[in-house]
Amino acid sequence: MASYPLTNWNSGLFDCCDDISSCCYGYWCCPCLACTVSGKFGENRCLPLLDMCSPAITSACGLPCCAPPAALALRVGIRHKYGIQGSICKDIIASCCCVWCVWCQMHRELKDRKKNTTVIINAQPAPVVMTTVNPAPAVIMGQQRVIMTSY
Repeated sequence: MASYPLTNWNSGLFDCCDDISSCCYGYWCCPCLACTVSGKFGENRCLPLLDMCSPAITSACGLPCCAPPAALALRVGIRHKYGIQGSICKDIIASCCCVWCVWCQMHRELKDRKKNTTVIINAQPAPVVMTTVNPAPAVIMGQQRVIMTSY
């Protein structure tokens, strides 16, 4: 769990008008958009193709009989990585309700996160360690046998 406060998705599930290019891309070729989202998130680009080979293809046709595993897994992964509020139950409902909208929302989120990246630099100084390279040998002086060393 993230130690920072949870945020909301940058856009809603049905906010297609926020980024017409993402939604047009998703409308004309949703498998292409899904593969792009998967690749941008660091997963195998072919992962969303599993949704088309599973019974979850019915959700793409408007029959929410089965949650699409790749869309659901990536949605949960994005939510956890970026500290977005939600639950697995809400992710399942969204994925079954409109899988195309889920892919478009994830694409908009990753696009916005890439655009607004923050770099945190640790500006603490390096610790100073003092050591002796070669300690000077002990020297015996006079008859009193005084041992002197220098560092």
